[in-house]
Amino acid sequence: MMDVVEIQKILPHRFPFLLIDRVIDLEEGKFIDAYKNVSISENVFQGHFPGHPIYPGVMIVEGMAQAGGVLAFKSLSEKDQEDIENKVVYFMSIDNCKFRAPVRPGDRLEYKVTVIKHRGNIWMLKGEAFVDGKLTTEAELKAMIMDK
Repeated sequence: MMDVVEIQKILPHRFPFLLIDRVIDLEEGKFIDAYKNVSISENVFQGHFPGHPIYPGVMIVEGMAQAGGVLAFKSLSEKDQEDIENKVVYFMSIDNCKFRAPVRPGDRLEYKVTVIKHRGNIWMLKGEAFVDGKLTTEAELKAMIMDK
């Protein structure tokens, strides 16, 4: 398990764009389970949508991508992990993205990201987001770990 302080040691993202609060489970090179608590106090709800707040799909996909980034970084060799502050994950593509159900303030958005394929510094991932066990979003993500 990793808390937000440990996540910030891996990802360069910070408020208001750090979109995972905790890692529940992780198996290097295989999968990650993480979550974000969606709060009405988030700035995005000022405009999306007043009187009918819905967490934007693009933010859900970015949260999946961030969870995938943690998985990729934690799957690096020990030598590469020592140089983590000089690395960054760039997403190359998002395919077959589907939004199944809206996410609202008060929801706990759980990200489940699994490795489809990994070759060198390229990662192909399957991302899914759930609220209360119900699938809200899914996408295939392709990413590359690069030097900054």
